[in-house]
Amino acid sequence: MARTNGTISADEAEYVAGVRRTTLSFGFLYQFLQFVISSALWAILGYDPIKIAPITLILMLNGTLMSYAMAAILFHFRERSILFKLLLGSALSLVAAAINAGVDFLCHGLIEHGDPGDINWTNVGYTIIYCMALFHGWAFLYIALLANFELRERERRLAVTREEALAAQMRALRYQVNPHFLFNTLNSITGLIEEGASTVAGRMVLSLSSFLRTTLELDPMQDVCLADELALQLGYLNIEGERFSDRMRVKLDIAPGLEQALVPSLILQPLIENAVKHGVGCSVGAVEILITAARRGETLERSVENDLTTGPRLSAKKPTGTGTGLKNVADRINARFPETGAFISGLAAPQRFRASITMPLRIAGP
Repeated sequence: MARTNGTISADEAEYVAGVRRTTLSFGFLYQFLQFVISSALWAILGYDPIKIAPITLILMLNGTLMSYAMAAILFHFRERSILFKLLLGSALSLVAAAINAGVDFLCHGLIEHGDPGDINWTNVGYTIIYCMALFHGWAFLYIALLANFELRERERRLAVTREEALAAQMRALRYQVNPHFLFNTLNSITGLIEEGASTVAGRMVLSLSSFLRTTLELDPMQDVCLADELALQLGYLNIEGERFSDRMRVKLDIAPGLEQALVPSLILQPLIENAVKHGVGCSVGAVEILITAARRGETLERSVENDLTTGPRLSAKKPTGTGTGLKNVADRINARFPETGAFISGLAAPQRFRASITMPLRIAGP
């Protein structure tokens, strides 16, 4: 638990407050049980419990104060080894037992006889042994209590660290998508310029600017509704449509009631990029891109399909790419939904490529 400029953090303050509350309640309960048990033992031995109640009450209050003092010292050295704390607890128990034995001697002498009288070292010895056992029990109980608190705090910090690591991983994967998309889109704009379509290229630049502004405003850790994700992807397809309007056909098949399903933002982007680049971009004929969303039990399945060229290719050269798009989708799904998510890509038919994502179905609230 880190300190900043000599001040404790909010997490450490909460940890200390939790230990303090538990110490106060456990310390009082421990000594109260000792008070009840000792009163019962005195009654069994023939003493009047009412008569000795003031003595046992004073001893209980003193024992409670001694227990709190021991707890404060042990808490101060909570980061030391367990052996050190056990030895320290034993030493503190001896001191507390001696003090409590002195209080016991004075209480019995003054309250019962009005005068402490001579010291009966045998009785004092018995009292010290009894108190040592009592305070040793408290010391070891408190050390175990500290260990339990420390374990829970480490588990909490580990969970926070894992959550932060997952968030960092998700952001890294998400932000790898944007340069990948930008690289492909700029290639398309370059192609338009080389073809002499400067007006279309200018319009495409403006559409790209609007698209990037929207994507950069999205929080990679916040899910979006499927309807918003599809609207964003249709904006991208409109950009690519400036170049491939003669042969790109887009079709949506979204099952009713899934418009408000929550999905990771831009998770479809690499799949659609892949369909455009390796389907439309390589073909001289019409290519259909089919975007689907369907419910499969308690899961949501989304897919992007595209035709593969059956005739002559637009270029004999295989399209280049960074190869990170589909891999990033798989990594994001595995990181976000390690148990229930899946990403599968491959041929759905001899001339049909399909990439699908499966994840838990979650509907946005009203």
